Amino acid sequence: MSESTADSPAAAPEAGTPEGGRPNRRKVREGTVASTGMDKTVVVTVVDRVRHRRYAKTVQRTKRLYVHDEANDARVGDRVRVAETRPLSKTKRWRLVEIVERAR
Repeated sequence: MSESTADSPAAAPEAGTPEGGRPNRRKVREGTVASTGMDKTVVVTVVDRVRHRRYAKTVQRTKRLYVHDEANDARVGDRVRVAETRPLSKTKRWRLVEIVERAR
């Protein structure tokens, strides 16, 4: 009377989740590098377009994110992809994933 674990629904990983079990809830954003004045830190501006609730007009909201750049690769004007991470300092909660496009 032993059941195979491969056939049980509990053994199958949930759709949309990594093999570990719990889903990845970390945000990923894309923005432009605004400042590289600090060591291993860049400031990235992320533009978010949202619809105004009353007037239904598209409004741009800009957020400045402090991003950890371990290799000091990013330069001002680069388009970069950043991901949410654990707090690295008082203001830094993002890390550089990749440089999408270099500044001209």
